[in-house]
Amino acid sequence: MACRVTRRPLSPAEQRPVSNPISIEPPARATVHASFLVNGERRETAIPPHKTLLEVLREELALTGTKHGCELGECGMCTVLVDGEPVLSCLLLAIACMDRAITTVEGLADGPALDPLQRAFAELGAAQCGYCTPAMLLTARALLHRSPNPAREEIREALSGTLCRCTGYLKIFEAVELAAARGGSRADA
Repeated sequence: MACRVTRRPLSPAEQRPVSNPISIEPPARATVHASFLVNGERRETAIPPHKTLLEVLREELALTGTKHGCELGECGMCTVLVDGEPVLSCLLLAIACMDRAITTVEGLADGPALDPLQRAFAELGAAQCGYCTPAMLLTARALLHRSPNPAREEIREALSGTLCRCTGYLKIFEAVELAAARGGSRADA
């Protein structure tokens, strides 16, 4: 047996919108004056305290080399260096990075001169679509700073937190090895 629903026409009183006497306005968002040292330059902006470092870098400072990925800390696409160490910028509140040295992929090159890692990636075709490349470069930069001549296993371990869906990682590992062989452990990284 099927259930049949019938609708009756609305009366004029029912057709009028009901006004809600209680109006709930969202609170005004507080902002914090934030000062960052990004790629060697002092950058200042007003930000809501709940913003992640990823959001501030991309949306407030227009440094779009750092990529949105999973925003759960699982893919590694948002990796930047904070005080020389790789961090997942999607999980870190920007206010926790005030007055700390932040390096993004835009800060690797020295003017027109590419970083040794950038040069090796380009020469060996280590970047495919390029989405993971900024995170790979920054993670490798931190590795070469700690270990100027890393073994293949050290490279594999260091880069294991950054997913690449285009390659089998071999060209990436070879590019890091090439940069290391060329003395790619810049002291200022």
